[in-house]
Amino acid sequence: MDKIRRASHAGSWYTDNPKKLGEELDGWLRDCGVAQSSDVRAVIAPHAGYSYSGRAAAYAFGNIDPENISRVFLLGPSHHHYTPKCALSKATLYKTPIGDLPIDLQVNEELKATGKFEFMDLHVDEAEHSMEMHLPYLVKVFQGYSVKVVPILVGALSAETEAMYGRLLAKYVDDPTNFFSVSSDFCHWGSRFNYTHYDKKHGAIHKSIEALDKSGMDIIETGDPDAFKQYLLETDNTICGRHPISVFLHMLKSSSTKIKIRFLRYEQSSHCKSMRDSSVSYASAAAKVDA
Repeated sequence: MDKIRRASHAGSWYTDNPKKLGEELDGWLRDCGVAQSSDVRAVIAPHAGYSYSGRAAAYAFGNIDPENISRVFLLGPSHHHYTPKCALSKATLYKTPIGDLPIDLQVNEELKATGKFEFMDLHVDEAEHSMEMHLPYLVKVFQGYSVKVVPILVGALSAETEAMYGRLLAKYVDDPTNFFSVSSDFCHWGSRFNYTHYDKKHGAIHKSIEALDKSGMDIIETGDPDAFKQYLLETDNTICGRHPISVFLHMLKSSSTKIKIRFLRYEQSSHCKSMRDSSVSYASAAAKVDA
């Protein structure tokens, strides 16, 4: 019998009305004007409520050509549950209002056999939004195709552990039927996030935030996990998916397939002008085979 992870954030973070949700996703995918490409093997996309980041996320998910993909690895940060490891799901099925995604139990078993992964309880799984916010887009893009998911909750990893998971997961990058959906928002700015870095040389606060984020995005595009780690040490930028992104960079570094990340969209939830303001940044990227 299926062990189901409910769409626990439907009805709050995004609509639970299937017709409305489907129309929203179709609209964003159409409006972004991005073409599907079989060379795109991964995306980095935000995970805020759809009213905030749904449009930006389309610039990532719109790149996916579902034709030859049979499995999607989800890499999402843990917002509520502390673990120094990566955790797999105990569920067998992830539900969304517009369709369900089965977990690839065979790959789960392979990963479990390494001894490096733990399993998260269903309540931890359902409390976390970082991977759930990618699911409706995946259901929409893979409509009419058979696809399974491998959700990996990425904990508060050390640099050494990030590299270890990167090496361990690299072999999956070399299989072109695998796809990777990496979940992260970018700068969380404002006193409510305990982060108010402001470099006045850029002008308005929101321009300073943009410069900060874009220097991080440029480093991610180089594919160098050590340079990204150094950037985080120097800036403290509040990129909530820093660990999933780092693991992904290590995966690319350790795989034999040459893949290049390119950011296609950058937005902010609002434009901060005073120290009382706050905002969250959203960036979408596609990772393409670099022939």
